[in-house]
Amino acid sequence: MTTQRWALGGDLSVARIGYGAMKLTGWPRGEAPSRDTALAILRRAVELGVNHIDTSNYYSRAGVAANELIRQALHPYPDDLVIVTKVGALVEGSDIALPADRKNGLTPDGLRRGVEANLRSLGVDRLDVVNLRMGDLDRSQTSLAAPLETLLALREEGLIRHLGVSNVGAAELAQARTIAPIACVQNLYNVSQRDDDPIVDACAEAGIAYVPYFPVGGFQPLTARHLEAVAARHGATVPQVALAWLLARSPNILLIPGTSSPAHLEENIAAGSLRLTAEDLAELG
Repeated sequence: MTTQRWALGGDLSVARIGYGAMKLTGWPRGEAPSRDTALAILRRAVELGVNHIDTSNYYSRAGVAANELIRQALHPYPDDLVIVTKVGALVEGSDIALPADRKNGLTPDGLRRGVEANLRSLGVDRLDVVNLRMGDLDRSQTSLAAPLETLLALREEGLIRHLGVSNVGAAELAQARTIAPIACVQNLYNVSQRDDDPIVDACAEAGIAYVPYFPVGGFQPLTARHLEAVAARHGATVPQVALAWLLARSPNILLIPGTSSPAHLEENIAAGSLRLTAEDLAELG
């Protein structure tokens, strides 16, 4: 496993390979593992050195909620465990099916409900990091300024330690940084989808963690001959190469690959030991 670390928010030391809990619930679509398997995955992740778990109260489907699984598996939490959650237009998992005019999680009341729901379901008094997730409503009609100011007020109440933003462009990130200290950015990025290259570099320069979601392609797994060739040279899998590429891309990148498979969890963590050569990186472009 990787021993590389990053100081999230400047004071939370996390291993650069973490775990994303969404797939434990099958939300928003997909098959969830059994409850016993989900609990075993979370416990094994921590055993393997994971101390950064990404979740949300709205990762919930068919009576299975990620936060409740995390609490059952790991509470009382290890002292160094950092749980990152998110709030936004969605408050409950079922909100994803609502029309835009009924997704009211970005209001002051909705954001407070979202934060309090995360506190309650995780069983904590303060959330380590809360990401403000944009992108679930019409971008031309939605500004992050007012929601971020609401979260900043909740931070000042002591309910949140650090703030991050998700699904944002460069201009929104710049705006966010004028409102509050930003600990992390969580956007779509992987070896095949690199539109965020400038944001990755801007975050690195500013000491902000960049946390790519869908690091191995998400619902459309990565497939490309160059990935397969590099994987074959190392006796690795394509997802392991994709994760290793991200670790090599910039030191501020933190990974949160999600899986509902214990075997895939082991493979993802092992990617931290995969060292890509200059030849590999040149081939991957």
